[in-house]
Order: sequence, then structure tokens, then C-alpha cells
Amino acid sequence: MQEQPEQPEHAVTPGLTARVELTVTDADTAQAVGSGDVPVLGTPRVLALAEAATVAATATRIQPGSTTVGVRVELEHLAATPVGRTVVAQARLAKVDGRRLLFEVSVTDGGEPVAEGRVERVLVDRQRFVERASRAS
Repeated sequence: MQEQPEQPEHAVTPGLTARVELTVTDADTAQAVGSGDVPVLGTPRVLALAEAATVAATATRIQPGSTTVGVRVELEHLAATPVGRTVVAQARLAKVDGRRLLFEVSVTDGGEPVAEGRVERVLVDRQRFVERASRAS
């Protein structure tokens, strides 16, 4: 009988999912965030919502002292969403390659697609990351 290596208690494995909801307000519009001049959900807010779902998907599974940082995004904003509607962002961890985590993300409004894409994040030591960022400025 072969022994299996022990998995860390907080293993980050493909298949992890999370969803985050947002009811669109005036503060979330393209006008408000500076990404356009129309009163609908702005693309930067769509991206922030999708990223929030990726963070939530791994939040309880990463080691204490670690965090993830975004390094690459591919996002297609497919439909406009007016103020007052509630959108749902869903993230699924599709692939783990060492410290690199690749998520598939989607945002929907009443089940209809608003955006879809991929977000890549990297596992890092939170304290070292912040220290390096402070030295760089």
C-alpha cells in the first residue's frame, strides 16, 4: 500500500467556487467611475465584482499569512445593466499551476449573461508582498 502525501488543511484545488452579488447603484455606473458617460453598470465595477468572487473562492482555503493578487484579466462585457438591477458574479477555480490560480468568471443579471472571462491570481506571502510594494514606491 502506497502512502498518499498529506494535503495541507487549507488546500487550494480546482473546483472551488464562490458567488458575489451587487445591486447596481448610481455609484457603480460608467458615469460615476469614469469609464464612460452612460448611467449603466461600469466595466471597472464588473471586473471588481468578478475579482471579489475569485478572492472569496479561495479565502478560507489559503494558508494563514498568504493572500492572492491579480496578475491577468480577460473580460468580455456583454450587456448593459441599469441602476437597480442585481448582478451575480460567479468564479470557479479552473486550474492550479504552482502558485498561479486560473479562474473562470461570469456575471449575470437575472440569469442573462452580463460578462464572462478569466482571472489569473498568484498566491503570495502577504507581509513580503506589502514590504516589497512599499520599497518600490
